[in-house]
Amino acid sequence: KINPKGGAEILLKLESMEPCSSVKDRIGYSMIEEAEKRGAISPGKTVLVEPTSGNTGVALAMVAAARGYSLILIMPDSMSLERRVLFRAFGAKLILTPAAKGMKGAIKKAEAVVASTPDSYMLQQFENPDNITIHFQTTGPEIWEQTDGKIDVFLGGVGTGGTITGSSRFLKSKNAAIKTIAVEPEESPVLSGGNPGPHKIQGIGAGFVPKNCDMSIVDEVVKVNSADAISMARRLATEEGVLCGFSSGAAVTAAVRVASRPEMAGKRIVVIIPSFGERYLSSALFSEVADEVRAQVAEEVPE
Repeated sequence: KINPKGGAEILLKLESMEPCSSVKDRIGYSMIEEAEKRGAISPGKTVLVEPTSGNTGVALAMVAAARGYSLILIMPDSMSLERRVLFRAFGAKLILTPAAKGMKGAIKKAEAVVASTPDSYMLQQFENPDNITIHFQTTGPEIWEQTDGKIDVFLGGVGTGGTITGSSRFLKSKNAAIKTIAVEPEESPVLSGGNPGPHKIQGIGAGFVPKNCDMSIVDEVVKVNSADAISMARRLATEEGVLCGFSSGAAVTAAVRVASRPEMAGKRIVVIIPSFGERYLSSALFSEVADEVRAQVAEEVPE
């Protein structure tokens, strides 16, 4: 229903199929696994520290619990309540930073925590090459296989840049004609050369260009505002049965715009849907529904 008539076909890759329901489960595993192989960290000894907007933190908390690591996560306080609960459910410690400081503030706080915590180690998702590598090894090949190589455009939001960079490098190695389109918040258009600013699209738009985002492989950047992202995420749930978050709404909004271009007729766009919408039930995305069900009362039952 979301596909524009006469335009390109839009396919969604649902990363909610991962163990903790997000694309970041891939890097949560790979960054810890590879650091262990290098001898940089050891279970029961190293304290892992990481700034996160949420999903990477959940993934790291899952793997840290399984491997026996203490974990300290630093996150802006504007992110969803579900994220906070999930961190703590896995046994991780959580430190919140002011939303106005964005991810830059969370990173600075994480650096301070590392400096004051013995045997600590920051995985640095925004610049850790293991982030890119796991997507080159898994996400990109999966897309190629699942589409039988029939893909014209790969499109996704940019958080750390790992997904779009690693996946695109693989896909373009198979077919150099494939276009990569990055999506960022209109209110914080740093990939387009603009200034950072506050926005509501959790998971993308960190306010700087991450080292893991290889802009040389990006063919186009599409800007989407928060209101449109929220509207599309709600439509995806009610019209397509796809429960997703803010950044997914932004990505699909961008995909529909691109798919509607005359030159895109008959082509195929693959969009990454990073996480499952259940992680956003307490957020502005579903606030109207939440208010409605809170006010609902039980009805009389016939005798």
